Amino acid sequence: MKYLRIIAVFVVFCLIAIQFFRPERNNIYNPSAVAIAKVVTVPADVAMILKTACYDCHSNYTKYPWYANIQPVAWVLANHIKDGKSELNFSEFGSYSTRRQKSKLSAVADAIKDKTMPLTSYTLIHNEARLSKKQKELVISWVDKTLTGY
Repeated sequence: MKYLRIIAVFVVFCLIAIQFFRPERNNIYNPSAVAIAKVVTVPADVAMILKTACYDCHSNYTKYPWYANIQPVAWVLANHIKDGKSELNFSEFGSYSTRRQKSKLSAVADAIKDKTMPLTSYTLIHNEARLSKKQKELVISWVDKTLTGY
């Protein structure tokens, strides 16, 4: 019993200690000169869908939930955001080559069709990010029209 008590105290101490080591937040408030809306026409309804379902992980601004203040959850979130931004960053979209822009837009439509985005783990907690059939069709149609104009 004594060893279990020591282990429990050590675990609690570690959990408290890690609260002081926080990852950097993804909160760049200034609109980027190379944001997607500066490069291609994004209708207001599509922009709202992208902001609601995609921007937390795929832009330079994340709206953090309360549990993002708890370690190690914040580290996991920071890693997801880092991975998402490395794959596609709507805030930096204009810095991509034309070929890469086309590829990323096509990947957006494909991910929606394949139901791989938004992630299920994200939509479980963020109900507003669950896309209706109409919203999916709207984004896919916008991508198709945008790609036709390139």
